[in-house]
Amino acid sequence: MKKEFKRDWWKYLLGLAIIIFHVLPMYVLIVMAFKSMSDSSSFLSLPQEIYTQNFIEVFESGNIPTALKNTVIVTIFVLLIEIVAGGLAAYPLSRNKSKWNSRVKGVIIGVMMIPSLSILVGVYSLLVSIHGISQLWGIILVSAAFGLPMTIYLFSNFISAIPSSLDEASAIDGCGVIKTFFYIILPQLKPVTVTVIILNGVSIWNEYAYSLYILQKPKMYTLTLMISQYFSTSGKDLNGAAAAACVAIFPLIILYVFLQKYFIQGTIDSAVKG
Repeated sequence: MKKEFKRDWWKYLLGLAIIIFHVLPMYVLIVMAFKSMSDSSSFLSLPQEIYTQNFIEVFESGNIPTALKNTVIVTIFVLLIEIVAGGLAAYPLSRNKSKWNSRVKGVIIGVMMIPSLSILVGVYSLLVSIHGISQLWGIILVSAAFGLPMTIYLFSNFISAIPSSLDEASAIDGCGVIKTFFYIILPQLKPVTVTVIILNGVSIWNEYAYSLYILQKPKMYTLTLMISQYFSTSGKDLNGAAAAACVAIFPLIILYVFLQKYFIQGTIDSAVKG
C-alpha cells in the first residue's frame, strides 16, 4: 500500500482537489443560507449564530413552493415523454439492423452536438405561433425534444444487448410489438432508465435559459427562475437566494441517494454495451 501510494500520490492529490472543488461551493451555499444579512463575516466562516429566518421567508412567501410545484410537473412529464417515446424509437432502431437505421442513429447523435441556444430564436417563434409561451406544456415539449436524442442513444445501446429470442417468444404468445416493448423490453431497461432519469432529470430541474424566455408569467416560474428573482436591480439577497437554492437542491440529493445503485450500474452497462 505504501509503495502504491508513493507511486500514485499525484492521483490522490488530484482526486482531493476535485472533491474540494465540488464540495466548497456547497459548503458556502449552506453557510450563507444560515446567515443573516447583517452577518458580515467571510463566506467561508461559520455563522455567528444559526439564522433560520431565511428558510421561513422562503416558504412563507409562497413563491418557492409554487415554483417547486411547477418544476416537479415539468420534470415528471418531460421524463415520461422521453422514456416512453425514446424507448419506442430505440426499440426498432436496435432490432432492425439496416443502413437506413444506422443513418437515423447517426443523425440522432449529430443532433446531440447542436447547442440548444443556437436555435432559440426558431424555437421561440414556433412556440409563439402555437401559443406555447407562458405555458408549462411549452417548456415540457422543448425540454423533451432536447433530451430525446441522448435517451434514444442510451436505450438503443442497451436494447441491442437484450436477446432477440425474447421478442420471438413474445410473438409466439400473441404479443404485438407495442406489448412486447412494454411487457418484455421496458422492465429490463431499469438501470439505463434510472440513468436517464438522473441525467436528464437534473438537466430539466436546473434548466434556465429556455425557461427564461418561455415562462414569462411569475405564476409559471420554475425554481431557477424564482431564485434569480433574489438578484434584482434594486439589490440582491444572497442569504435568501442560498436558502432557496438549498430547498431546490434537496429533492435531487434524496433522489440520487435512492437511485445511485441503478445509476452506476446503468452508466457502466451503457458504456460497455455501447
